[in-house]
Amino acid sequence: MRNRMIKAAAAVPSMKVADTAYNTEQIIQTLKDNSDCGLIVFPELCITGYTCGDLFSQETLLAGAEEGLLRIAEETRNIKGLTAVVGLPVRHRNTVYNCAAYVSEGEVKGLVPKINIPNYSEFYENRWFASGRGVINEKVKIGGREIPFGCDLLFEDQTTGAVIGTDICEDLWVPDKPSTHACLAGANIIVNLSASDELIGKQDFRRMMTVQQSACCYCGYLYVSSGTDESSTDLVFSGHTMIAENGRLMKDAIFTGRPSVQTAVLDLEKIMYNRQHMNTFRTEEGMYQFIPVSIRPLCDTIEITVDELLAALIKEDFAVARNPFVPADDEERGRRCRKILQIQANGLASRVRATGIKTLVIGVSGGLDSTLALIVCNEAKKIIPDIRIIGYTLPSRGNTTSRTYNNAVNLMKEIGAEVREVAIEEGVRQHLIDIGHGPDYQGESDTTYENAQARMRTYILMDAANMENGLVVGTGDLSELALGWCTYNGDHMSMYGVNASVPKTLVQYICYTYAVTCGNDTLRDILISIVETPISPELTPNKNGQIAQKTEEKIGKYDLNDFFLFYTLRYGFEPEKIMVFAMRAYPELTKEEVRSAELRFFRRFFSQQFKRSCLPDGPKVGSVSLSPRGDWRMPSDASVRIWLDRIQKA
Repeated sequence: MRNRMIKAAAAVPSMKVADTAYNTEQIIQTLKDNSDCGLIVFPELCITGYTCGDLFSQETLLAGAEEGLLRIAEETRNIKGLTAVVGLPVRHRNTVYNCAAYVSEGEVKGLVPKINIPNYSEFYENRWFASGRGVINEKVKIGGREIPFGCDLLFEDQTTGAVIGTDICEDLWVPDKPSTHACLAGANIIVNLSASDELIGKQDFRRMMTVQQSACCYCGYLYVSSGTDESSTDLVFSGHTMIAENGRLMKDAIFTGRPSVQTAVLDLEKIMYNRQHMNTFRTEEGMYQFIPVSIRPLCDTIEITVDELLAALIKEDFAVARNPFVPADDEERGRRCRKILQIQANGLASRVRATGIKTLVIGVSGGLDSTLALIVCNEAKKIIPDIRIIGYTLPSRGNTTSRTYNNAVNLMKEIGAEVREVAIEEGVRQHLIDIGHGPDYQGESDTTYENAQARMRTYILMDAANMENGLVVGTGDLSELALGWCTYNGDHMSMYGVNASVPKTLVQYICYTYAVTCGNDTLRDILISIVETPISPELTPNKNGQIAQKTEEKIGKYDLNDFFLFYTLRYGFEPEKIMVFAMRAYPELTKEEVRSAELRFFRRFFSQQFKRSCLPDGPKVGSVSLSPRGDWRMPSDASVRIWLDRIQKA
């Protein structure tokens, strides 16, 4: 598979103000110690120190900075595949600029001047430095070579597809950020060489800006600020380093020891997918020159096997969440669950207002999905108090267990719904006889017997809704739709499907969160019992009153299926990469177990598209949805062959 992952570092070396020889040695040592990285970024003016003051006008300091840069560049000659970005003052046409210098494989590749020069409060940079605004297509002579110089430079490694743009400190704090234009021109990584003094509240503000810029520009963002070795005459510097990607903060360190190096693996494939998917992210044709540099991919190979990539991710301690739809943090997960429920309830309330139909008809089985749908109905009633909820339990004697039946009835009573019961076994029995099937379950794969019950339930609910001038609320979730684990024109159909974009793993947490926050002990106990009940459609005979038909024994564990679904839809990953991520997230599973589960997922996902092509309306709640009117349009007869071939060969 193609490898577009790189290891990047934000480094704060030890430093002595104005001692360019010492600082150069520290930078070189940091490069040697982190030679497995493809990109290393250092603070603003790191070769001299940021707090040199009027020493920036001294020939000795300027010459020492240039000499240090050439030594650093020469050192990279022996470190293949590494690009380093260092800060220094640079003279050009009788003017001094605050620059970021790119060095790679023995050469200074280019110099980017700072555009926004602060001259307020504790900053008075334009005493020494000129703005690089408008400086384009220039060259400056360093070490006898003409080096590209200007704010029009992007640095590109064509092997990995990495394209780097530059902010220097204040450039991030202004409305019209250079990095925004660089990203629109193709940059997918932004480096920010900074010297930001530490003040109360400033760390949080920096973090917010860095994460936000990485989110709105769909890029990796490496921020590295000067450390505590800077002069403390009037200010204190903290060595704040951050690495963010697509709005996610990956590393965040402050006031660490020196040297301090924070590393993270950036996934350029995620960045590229986001930009392709969001067609409002338009490439901006501009003035930029693309300068070639060398940035090694992770493992130093662009074509990588499943085993090689897995070993590299383990070595780098690259975290992959087991449940990508579910936040790991308890507080954040609670907020997410409450927000989803709010979206669902308001979607249903809006449909009630639009139709004028205030009676909601819902089948309640005692399982997770119908439980969440009933909770949504109850929350919608809080928005529109004259909503009427009619709950139907539709048991089939011999199949429905007492546990699910009692939970369904007790839940409806506690929620305050009107409780109705229609036993379906006689109707199903007669129907099966009428079509020549015979009244009894004929064993494994008797889908006629199973689906007759699901369709009978929907038939009853639809007619009951007509009788009551009501609206049938659907209960099926995103995971079932992805796998086709629903009966076509049975539980597949409703008048408004409130759970249609909620994955099963999240359904469980929403119900649990509601249980522990509802303030009703009886309701809490019912909900927790439902959450702890094995997932089952109960369409086959039970065994001694216990659930016999367990869904996850048929289609695999929902958490793993949701994992495959997330990375297929959210980032369009190759199946081999999804396999690697799954093995990283589920280390207890063997490669063959993951392979088998992924093959099953893709077979079902492709073959069951016809059910998704005619879904009822329902609200989107997250970044992934399968609505044919929204996120996912796919031919029902598309071939899955190349996906299966790649999984089998991985």
